[in-house]
Amino acid sequence: MCGICGWIDFDRDLGSPDARREIADMTATMANRGPDDEGTWIDGPAALGHRRLAIIDIQGGRQPMTHQEEGRPALVLVYTGETYNYRELRQRLAGLGHRFYTSSDTEVVLRAHREWGHRDPRIAVSELNGMFAYALWDTAKRELLLIRDRLGIKPLYYYPIEHGLLFGSEPKAILANSLAEPAMDADGLRRTLSFIPDPGSTVFRGMREVRPGHIVRVTRDGIKEMSYWQLTDSGHTDDVPTTVRRVRELLEDTIQRQLVADVPLCTLLSGGLDSSAMTALAARFSDERIRSFAVDFVGYTENFIPGPRHPTPDGPYVQEVAKKVGTDHTDITLSAHELMDPNVRAATLHARDLPLTMGDFDNSLYLLFRAIRQHSTVALSGESADELFGGYSYFHDLAHVQRDTFPWIEDTDDFARCFLHPGLVEKLDVPGYLDEQYRRALAEVPALTGPASADPHERRMREVCYLSLTRYLPTLLDRKDRMSMALGLEVRVPFCDHRLVEYVFGTPWAHKTFDRREKSLLRAATADLLPQSVVQRVKCAYPDIQDPTYDKMLRTRFAALLNDRNAALAPLLSLERSRAVLDATDNRSRIERILTLQDFLTDYKVSLAV
Repeated sequence: MCGICGWIDFDRDLGSPDARREIADMTATMANRGPDDEGTWIDGPAALGHRRLAIIDIQGGRQPMTHQEEGRPALVLVYTGETYNYRELRQRLAGLGHRFYTSSDTEVVLRAHREWGHRDPRIAVSELNGMFAYALWDTAKRELLLIRDRLGIKPLYYYPIEHGLLFGSEPKAILANSLAEPAMDADGLRRTLSFIPDPGSTVFRGMREVRPGHIVRVTRDGIKEMSYWQLTDSGHTDDVPTTVRRVRELLEDTIQRQLVADVPLCTLLSGGLDSSAMTALAARFSDERIRSFAVDFVGYTENFIPGPRHPTPDGPYVQEVAKKVGTDHTDITLSAHELMDPNVRAATLHARDLPLTMGDFDNSLYLLFRAIRQHSTVALSGESADELFGGYSYFHDLAHVQRDTFPWIEDTDDFARCFLHPGLVEKLDVPGYLDEQYRRALAEVPALTGPASADPHERRMREVCYLSLTRYLPTLLDRKDRMSMALGLEVRVPFCDHRLVEYVFGTPWAHKTFDRREKSLLRAATADLLPQSVVQRVKCAYPDIQDPTYDKMLRTRFAALLNDRNAALAPLLSLERSRAVLDATDNRSRIERILTLQDFLTDYKVSLAV
């Protein structure tokens, strides 16, 4: 896992001292993503930068990596991620006459493009199983390709300029170049307030994101985007027992592939079905005893207060799983003061690069990863299992399912209305933005075929599953990538294996709920590995701190913001509405989001154009 960046300018020689300093500055912003090594490659209109976190082939695999023809570079690659089937691809390519000089997956990707991608890059990237984002420069064609994995596990941004573009794993790499302006317009603010992504756009004016499953081609003639993968209808014909067996086969194969690393590896264990099944399979197939880690809070289990999202504490279930499957387990216990530490909050904002927050979830995840990084360099995590197998409560709430919007949204414009000036609320029209994004997403949903297509509920659940995988999951994947890579920790997500996603997405909703519960297929496929208490446990969300000290500290900081007339956010605020937020109970999430937006505008010196 690494950080990549670059600069293409077809009307400029980027070998000048000034341009070299700019690409060095861009590369330096990726130091946390790649603490082990750095490199740049510059020739004429192209400058590529790379920071490396060494996972496979520690001594080899340095980047930028070139493929030589007639004594000079023909292809130049900067790559981040993991290609889990690189060993099979390497054998195939060697059989076709390719000679390898490293044992890294990076070289396999490079030679795959040389062999299969010279006519159409979609052919080469379709061979890859993994999580990745990379840039490939063709010196003869003077063409850049930006390529992102199917689910968008690894981020990749770009910023068009007059004669080319800037790109980077994170916005901060692009913003380190003097050609990029940190500005937010009305669309960026709508994106921030709604928490629903407009695929391809970002909160920064002029900055774009390579969409999952897409390739961006850059030539002197301009920038073009093409898709190489999308969710489709598979016409699923397997019965429930066959489907359960196939899910188990795919999980076993996926986790075995993702255990490959030349550095210490662990799992994130919450005591829920997803992480427990993943940990149990990892323990079964690992050659060494698996380490597992869980997050906890001071006094959490002893003073636990059950609620709709957290009916039971994680701790007892975590311990049961760790004992049954034999992991070397560690609990990371956090306090309210740690979560409110200004240095931690600044670090999470800098890691995210965006004014999007999940509040104490972000801070606790960052602290958990900081502790894990002292022991492991790679961690397996359970993201996408809920979106894929139907784990969230909204999947099973008919009122939410039937609403003509994203089913997880409670009130389309409540957040904007709760603290912004009425005139700005009207101008932004966040409900209109959300409806537009919803209609666009629905237009993408592949039509259901076969007998299930006659059932209106099956058709609607196909839509809900698609929305969850393409509009909800990306936020979680982005958070996990940013918090982990800020500390040089690679997090792998086995439930995002595209073969598993394709298969389960294609199954009828009746299969996914055959036992009238959430995640029926996953439960049936892994029940033999787990304690019965975990098999029967009701879905619980990622834990949040219940210590009232945290809320008190949060409200104190919010009150200070409202009294600061020079605050960057002050021109947008309605003090009357914002004080109502302060005085109300159970407003932690709203306060967190307002404070994060204020910190973002200040720390990134963002100019508002609304």
